[in-house]
Amino acid sequence: MTINAPSSAATATAVAATQTKPAFSPDFNMFLKLLTTQMQNQNPLDPMDTAQYTSQLVQYSQVEQSMQQTGLLKDVLARLSVNDMTQMTGLIGREVEMSSPATGLTAGGSSAWAWSLPHSAAAIRGEVVDRSGRIVATTTLDPASTSGRFTWDGKSADGNTAAPGAYTLRLTATDATGNSLPATVHGVGLVTEILAGPGGALLLGVGGVTIPATALVRVSA
Repeated sequence: MTINAPSSAATATAVAATQTKPAFSPDFNMFLKLLTTQMQNQNPLDPMDTAQYTSQLVQYSQVEQSMQQTGLLKDVLARLSVNDMTQMTGLIGREVEMSSPATGLTAGGSSAWAWSLPHSAAAIRGEVVDRSGRIVATTTLDPASTSGRFTWDGKSADGNTAAPGAYTLRLTATDATGNSLPATVHGVGLVTEILAGPGGALLLGVGGVTIPATALVRVSA
């Protein structure tokens, strides 16, 4: 079980760095030096208007304050992300159902999906598809049921064990008149790790693949 989160020591260092950060950056100090030098070397017969100096100083100060506020906001968001990740550790070892029809297959393991139809069908055919879109295995499901669960043992159509990775269950359901029925398929699996994704988004490791935490539709023991 893995939780990819910053260590407490790293967090403390980041907080300390934020607290000891000077109120004004070197760029702002350089601006003050340039402004002072300009004042010292201006033409005494045609001095620059004081209002213009003040306007430049105020504008640069506003930019500096905006940059500091942006930095503080990033620090707050980073801490919130760590807190959210810590709270989600309770999902590790739990079975989850995802809004995506894809789930993972680990070495020597199996994959599972939950499926549903608007009403009973005359025939339901299932195809397990790999990342490249190749059909690895096929199955038939009970057409009298409007929902159920399909567990794949990881064996391909030729009896060999499929490689670990992401797989999708694709259902084709038809009614008595041959019309297609829309099928909903959700991947099912055990959460093994919590990860921080791009932009602070939380990801779940399920069966060797990662999914957004926002894709969760059900959690069970």
